[in-house]
Amino acid sequence: MSSGRRESIESTGHPVQLTGENVLSEIGESAPQSVSPSQLSLQVSSMISDDEHVVINDKVVKRSELMPPFAGTFNPGLKPWPKHEFGNAAAIGLAAFSLTAFVLALYLANAMGIENISVVVGLSVFYGGAVQFLAGVWELAIGNTFSGTAFTSFGAFWLSFAAIYIPAFDIVSSYGDDVEQLNNALGIYLIGWGIFSSMLTLVTVKSTIPFVVLFVTLDFSFFILGAGFMTGSNRCVRGGGCSLAISAFAGWYSCFSGQATSKNSYIKWPAGTLPIKHRFRKKIPA
Repeated sequence: MSSGRRESIESTGHPVQLTGENVLSEIGESAPQSVSPSQLSLQVSSMISDDEHVVINDKVVKRSELMPPFAGTFNPGLKPWPKHEFGNAAAIGLAAFSLTAFVLALYLANAMGIENISVVVGLSVFYGGAVQFLAGVWELAIGNTFSGTAFTSFGAFWLSFAAIYIPAFDIVSSYGDDVEQLNNALGIYLIGWGIFSSMLTLVTVKSTIPFVVLFVTLDFSFFILGAGFMTGSNRCVRGGGCSLAISAFAGWYSCFSGQATSKNSYIKWPAGTLPIKHRFRKKIPA
């Protein structure tokens, strides 16, 4: 230990000056007579403390920073909380929406002559509905309001759409033989979702081209399908199915481009930023 000046803290909380000679004189009184003070200077360490601080060999530390013996990192009161990094739930949300929308689109377009909607119902409940809804909740938890609103809402859409065709809910059968009334009700239902989707589209104009295409074609799908059901036009229903298929592919594109990086893929698709975004930046001050 050097003979320089050492700053310590007494129980009163006021700093006092302690010299190496004073420490040696205090210890030297109880030390064996055969040991000289010069030899003690090479062996002695000092530790002075009060209720809040501890001075160990010129280093002042807080008592709260010292870990009790044998407590280790298992002491929950002293171990700092780890910093969690959450994954991007938007990828699974887009995947769930796109796959369910693609299957429904082919059904509406009357692909392969399929008329039974049961497969779409199962997919709407578990993947497009439950998984997408949970992805939206996760997005809200990490502070992403837009994605959380979109995913939870469209997840609820798929669940409600499936409920219409599940016999246990007795929705379709409640209309009896009045097919026209059922189609009008479905048309209003789809147009309502089209209005909501159009509102979300206005929030995507500063994003990427695939993301805007996803919402614009989804808007067309809702309105065209709504008109098709209300007018009984099979062409409108098929057209709405084709528009929904484009929306599904745009969602898959956004899903892949958001996941593919130089660390996990040799193929990366460009995000495709809208040029209008930069034009508005020049005209409107931030």
